[in-house]
Amino acid sequence: MPEKVSGPLSGCNASVKEAVCVHTGRIYDSCRDKECLEDLRVYPTRESQEIIDAAGTVKCKCTELISADISVQEVSFNRGFYAVDIRFFYRIVGEAYGCGERPREVQGLAIYDKRVILFGSEGNVRIFNSKSGSHHPRESTNMPTAVLEAVDPICLGMKLVDPCKCHDDNPCEIPEFVNNFFCDELVVGGECKRLLVTLGQFTIVRLERDSQLLIPVYDFCMPGKECSANDLSSSADSACDLFRRIKFPTEQFFPPSTISDNTCGCN
Repeated sequence: MPEKVSGPLSGCNASVKEAVCVHTGRIYDSCRDKECLEDLRVYPTRESQEIIDAAGTVKCKCTELISADISVQEVSFNRGFYAVDIRFFYRIVGEAYGCGERPREVQGLAIYDKRVILFGSEGNVRIFNSKSGSHHPRESTNMPTAVLEAVDPICLGMKLVDPCKCHDDNPCEIPEFVNNFFCDELVVGGECKRLLVTLGQFTIVRLERDSQLLIPVYDFCMPGKECSANDLSSSADSACDLFRRIKFPTEQFFPPSTISDNTCGCN
């Protein structure tokens, strides 16, 4: 195999100005998903729960993806494949309407768990670097790195239900930094009315390993397959049906190649 070196290219590759040797995260596998997350339980703040208990209807105002907790573990029965478990934490803001009253803002936390299986190859090299100092060199793990890219979800609907008609799924321990996004204690049980929200979420998940590569640059790389997700099928739901027809927002995940000079501000 002839040796390949970095530098300017010529001949049939003249359109690519240079081949560059880089140390980067090589993507071994990736997938994209467009999910309709139906009837996620919202854990409101204490003040918001009091407003919800007295409300007749609710309307979604905005949503925010606070954070995502990601873990990777080997799939024992399939060499080179890994399970990527992701827990999403959402801040949900809505408006509650009482009898003849003006709407009042309510907010709370919604949680969603997702798992995908991706190929991450194998790594047997022990890697050390000098970032931690010569006395305490840091060794990297042989596990691939999972990366999640996501945009803030689209709120497709919100409703109130009687708690006795719901599965009582108290959340696991909520990280402290997530609690700090709310100015009041979150209510996880004992409510008179329960708040549910339906979200539309776009995501890209990939597995990477550090590699040294000689590369030309052509264009952005977009996953061609969809993530294997939990069974989210349900009876005909107009909000979810509408969301499934929305095109995947590729431009939200990659920076533009050019910037238009025709810019204008909000009126």
